[in-house]
Amino acid sequence: MITAKQLSEAYISGANNIENNRQKVDALNVFPVPDGDTGTNMSMTMGAAREELLHNSYTTVGDVAGKAASALLRGARGNSGVITSLLFRGFSKGLKHKSEAGAADLVEALEIGVAAVMKPTEGTILTVARVAAEKSRTALTDTMEPLEIWDLIIQYAEEALAQTPEQLPVLKKAGVVDAGGQGLV
Repeated sequence: MITAKQLSEAYISGANNIENNRQKVDALNVFPVPDGDTGTNMSMTMGAAREELLHNSYTTVGDVAGKAASALLRGARGNSGVITSLLFRGFSKGLKHKSEAGAADLVEALEIGVAAVMKPTEGTILTVARVAAEKSRTALTDTMEPLEIWDLIIQYAEEALAQTPEQLPVLKKAGVVDAGGQGLV
């Protein structure tokens, strides 16, 4: 099971990771507007959750996910930040009443997160999240541990990311994967 402390540390680590890689993600940014700010916006958005979690302690994964989602929404910057905050808002709904999270809880929360964003454009961050959710649901077994399913979620997200240029011609023309999808991974 994943504890509140572990989930909090995962959010903080994710925020640090996107901050450390924001320039690489910015360089991929060609859709929907080639303004080179996807990594920066995702970093600022995730940074709001990091600050919330660094300065407060919560006892349940539901509380961690809920407080992080609220901070993400308040700190959302640009399209990529808003989409990221919506994904995590849905994720928090899946964990709302949970003290700890098992593998099935993570998959369900991811599915709810994906459903939180309407009318996704194929070949974007939303495709990456959706494919990871769908494939992880198919792979999930009753005996799977949370880290086992999380490893598969990441693998499926990376595979979906690699396919984004085939789904969105502007990405193929530029020779890049989707910036938001890369930021999510």
